[in-house]
Amino acid sequence: MSDPKDSPHGLATRIISTATRRGQGRRPVNPPIERASTMLSDDPAQMNSSRDGPVYGLEGGSAAQQLRRVLSNMEGATDSFIVPSGLAAVTVPLTAVLRPGDEVVCTDAVYGPTRRFLTRHMADRGVTTRFHPADATAAQIIECLTPSTRIVIIEAPGSLTFEVVDMAAIGLACRERGIITVVDNTWGAGLAYRPLEHGLDISVQALTKYVGGHSDILMGSISVRHPALAQTVFETIDDNGWHVSPDDAWLALRGVRTLPVRYRSQFQSAMKVAAWLETRPEISRVLYPPLPSSPYHGLWRDQFDGGASLIGVVMKGGNRSDAHRLMSALSLFGMGYSWGGFESLITNDTSQLEWRVHQQALEGEILRLHIGLEDVDDLIADLDRGLSVWST
Repeated sequence: MSDPKDSPHGLATRIISTATRRGQGRRPVNPPIERASTMLSDDPAQMNSSRDGPVYGLEGGSAAQQLRRVLSNMEGATDSFIVPSGLAAVTVPLTAVLRPGDEVVCTDAVYGPTRRFLTRHMADRGVTTRFHPADATAAQIIECLTPSTRIVIIEAPGSLTFEVVDMAAIGLACRERGIITVVDNTWGAGLAYRPLEHGLDISVQALTKYVGGHSDILMGSISVRHPALAQTVFETIDDNGWHVSPDDAWLALRGVRTLPVRYRSQFQSAMKVAAWLETRPEISRVLYPPLPSSPYHGLWRDQFDGGASLIGVVMKGGNRSDAHRLMSALSLFGMGYSWGGFESLITNDTSQLEWRVHQQALEGEILRLHIGLEDVDDLIADLDRGLSVWST
């Protein structure tokens, strides 16, 4: 993985330097937490002017404004917005853009709650969704586009089974057709991949994951390339009253300062764990694009400057009871539905696979591992104990 601070964009330096700008007099490194709904003005003529700061608490205080600037800096965006969850980061652009009669194209491997929003909420409002096979190529995805297609959703990579596509090729085809591209960039975290620099329109993240980094906040971000589209997204947020608490904005801002170091360290550990898992006889496949054995390694190498520490593992046979017995034998891996924090996690949620009408049957149970900041040798030893109970 190339070091983000050594990239032409100097991302790590730019993330931190926003806290230490000169010319403002003596100041704290971090902004104060401003818990406020009402904002007072000295001049009645200026009460509705944002020139002197937020007019009302919904607009966010110093921490929220600084977080938005950092995210825009990371993603190369015209503007970035923060919302109360990663799911909201996906649904807000869809709500902002889609109208009755429009069509969405996205992978059959899409994140389960995103699929639910499309097939329930948006379908009730006259928007249809065309799901393409999870392993479709860029050319095959482009063939799915129709005159009604308004948005293409890309997950980079796909949820649970980690498929990778040529996003720049899809973005180019969509621009030629006036179609908006929305990329879930949580895996790339704005460090390993920057969609807007490759011609895509909207990059969303679950800041709950890597930016928060400590499993103690819920938040999402929406970074937009074009000013007109950014205004549309802003108006939808404003009209719906979305707001992030000042305390959570402050925690996310603190988390983003150490993001490059944590992301790089966890990626390095994940590579060691993934390579070790490939040697185990209990395992059929390790689903991790940075591995040279992955069918998506070439696409990953061409587009990414690193990777998240999230790994899929397909076991040789077994059932859910076998998977639960393995999970229960572990002591360092927590059982929880998230990733991107400092702690290692394991899950066995296969319900999402059942939704994939194009997905071929897997040869065994699938587990998902998140590799945290614990000592990598300790994590491997813990997994070795867990695999020792796999008897199928």
